[in-house]
Amino acid sequence: MSKQVTAYIALGSNLGDRKNYIDKALKIIASTEHVKLCRVSNIIETIALASTSQPKFLNAVAELETTLGAMDLHKKLSNIEKELGRVRRGHWWPRTIDLDLLLFGQEILESPDLIVPHPQMHLRSFVLKGLCQLDDRMLHPVMEVSFNELNARLNGCNFALDPDKPQLVSIAGNIGVGKTTLARKLANHFGCELLLEPYDENPFMPDVYAGKKELALDSQLYFLTSRVKQLGPKNLEIGRICISDYIFDKEMIYARRLLDAQQLSLYEKIYPPFAARVTVPALVIYIRDPAQNCLQRIRSRNRPYEQQIELQFLRTLDSDYEQLFEKWKSCPVIRISTSQSADADSVANQIKYYTAGHFPVASAAEQSKM
Repeated sequence: MSKQVTAYIALGSNLGDRKNYIDKALKIIASTEHVKLCRVSNIIETIALASTSQPKFLNAVAELETTLGAMDLHKKLSNIEKELGRVRRGHWWPRTIDLDLLLFGQEILESPDLIVPHPQMHLRSFVLKGLCQLDDRMLHPVMEVSFNELNARLNGCNFALDPDKPQLVSIAGNIGVGKTTLARKLANHFGCELLLEPYDENPFMPDVYAGKKELALDSQLYFLTSRVKQLGPKNLEIGRICISDYIFDKEMIYARRLLDAQQLSLYEKIYPPFAARVTVPALVIYIRDPAQNCLQRIRSRNRPYEQQIELQFLRTLDSDYEQLFEKWKSCPVIRISTSQSADADSVANQIKYYTAGHFPVASAAEQSKM
């Protein structure tokens, strides 16, 4: 018998009387020897990760105190699943009840049957919301980031690692915020492919920044076609990290700021089929810094075509990026400041948890959960 430990478990059900199954599971847990049920988060309804055709889940998180070891507690939870009719038929299959051991104190455990902390809990908004409700001061024992911060990265969404897709990590942020600097450091850290914006190759951009608005559409189309070539799924290797110093979705931000009404109307018709052909990032790193600091860097790096950029333009871009990521649902977003971006190793350590192939692979039994 071990010393008393605080543990957290996730509960989920999407078959039959979902609320009843969760209530029954909690009742059995509360009556289990050497286990005390302390608190339970609110129950929330979520769409199944596997398929929207599956019934929706009810999910909750429970806090326990136990003198059992992690493996013994895991076995108790598995037995409760069986008692309540859980049948394992494969990955992402519907279930009467799902009981996942999320945290066991500060212990870090890797075995064929159990990984703690749960290896994909940081990708599940329904888990992180419950944890934050129960204790918003906790840090993830491995990632060393607060659960509040991890939850904010998901913007209310739930994700799963997918090794069968390119592992694109896109760096986003204002002009002069340090995207390329960080992208180069990260690509060097991982020894991976680096995709840079073809600024110097765009023949129209210097004239556009110089005030020749009639060439703005040509410049935007040049960037649009070049990005599709860079970010097309056929051009990126499946299962390998790739770093880009831009995010494709910025195209509409710049189009709305640089094109006149007639140009924008045409661009908005051209844009959608191109956007459908690019790889969705596995992760976005969003760098933020006051526009004044960005302008100082722009002045100091002394690219001739950038010297006409004004502070107000950078401030409008700041606002546009904030609006973009306020509604962002495509992948997790890690927000950092420019001062933090210099520590590429720290950023890289976070990236590995959001890209397939860089986090320990769970056992078949564990993968069938959540």
